[in-house]
Amino acid sequence: MEYLPLHFKLDGSRVLVVGGGSQASNKAALLVRAGARILFVAPQISSQILALGDAHDYQTGEFEPAHLDGVSLVVAATDNAALNAAVAAAANLKGTPVNVVDSPDLCTVIFPAIIDRSPVLVSVGTGGASPVLARSIREMIEGYLPEGLGRLGQFLRETRPVLKKRFSDIQLRRKAVEKFMVGPGQELAQQGDYAAAERYLYDPEAGVISGEVYLVGAGPGDPDLLTLKALQLMQKADVILYDNLVSEAILSRARRDAQYEFVGKRSGYLSASQESINALLVRLAKSGKCVLRLKGGDPFIFGRGGEELEQLIEAGIPFQVIPGITAASGCAAYAGIPLTHRDYAQSVRFITGHPKNSKVQLPWHEFVSPGQTLVFYMGLAGLPDICKKLIAHGQSPETPVAVISKGTTPEQKMVTGSLGSIAERVLKAQLVSPTLIIVGQVVSAPSRLQGVVQ
Repeated sequence: MEYLPLHFKLDGSRVLVVGGGSQASNKAALLVRAGARILFVAPQISSQILALGDAHDYQTGEFEPAHLDGVSLVVAATDNAALNAAVAAAANLKGTPVNVVDSPDLCTVIFPAIIDRSPVLVSVGTGGASPVLARSIREMIEGYLPEGLGRLGQFLRETRPVLKKRFSDIQLRRKAVEKFMVGPGQELAQQGDYAAAERYLYDPEAGVISGEVYLVGAGPGDPDLLTLKALQLMQKADVILYDNLVSEAILSRARRDAQYEFVGKRSGYLSASQESINALLVRLAKSGKCVLRLKGGDPFIFGRGGEELEQLIEAGIPFQVIPGITAASGCAAYAGIPLTHRDYAQSVRFITGHPKNSKVQLPWHEFVSPGQTLVFYMGLAGLPDICKKLIAHGQSPETPVAVISKGTTPEQKMVTGSLGSIAERVLKAQLVSPTLIIVGQVVSAPSRLQGVVQ
């Protein structure tokens, strides 16, 4: 280990920055965030640095060793290699930590790539070998750290004195916090609900009343369209319940040692009723499990998330709902079809082609309206009937239609036509579910946009 990672408390401390240009400004930005009072020394000082205000000192002139008096840290940030070396040598003689921009061999401290979720900080360093590599690693890590981590850290900071009084033994205190971190309390703290979170922290039994359920939208198929929040919870779940619309590529992003249960409808499988899925969610959560209910698209757009949520509320189970990119947005975008366009449509309607109990009772007369895009979910089997009903209620048989199969995935296929021809064309192309049907003048846009979007 070439460098020992330390977090340097600079709040109110004096820091010397030798340099007045862009390199000095970049370093100063971090120092200011850490609360340092900076003395800038350079022949010329940029207006960007001067804009930092009167809390800092600015001296135009050459560096002198006397500038080191009373400073906690030195940063040499000039384009003059000889001057940077002289600053480093003077700092070393005085025993003051020094950082020299782009010269790791002259540094006694280095600036890492930082993930700031204050008071939580994560730093990534490469010993000066490659700042670009450090930034790339930071980006990889940052995607897995929730934005609420800072609120969680602040909550634990604020409750620590009370926790010390309640649990004088350090081992008991540690166990209480460990139990809190694997229960619903830490999620409540991340959301800023400190009052509710305190119950799980101070009451040793509260965290084991039940687990938690995450209703997560997996998006339309492309795993790269998963939200950061979805990815974070997919790594936390003990049990993952998924349906037929969730691909293997998406499941591969989830926690590998979790218990996986298929609860969809698929040929060769015993179909799970919605009632049995609701009961399973409650049972698993009450046993203390973190349960991920992973749904294709968005859980609240034809995903029956509302029905599952009702059962969780009735049973008193903590839950989170994480929206996903719904199929209409994802599939249309990948096909180059704008759902709204000033020349074609000013509104969009999402319609289920597979309602509860298989009884289709739709207000067809409302769908026949100029400037409107219709999007039918799960309507492949009912496509001929959909077309006939729209035409019967006054929609022109020449209205453009697109049917997209397995949208956003490498297997995506699209067939276009009109209300009068699309059913025959889809049958001939042998499209398979899942599909999305888009009806409206916007379908005429792909001739110009297709290939540009993807």
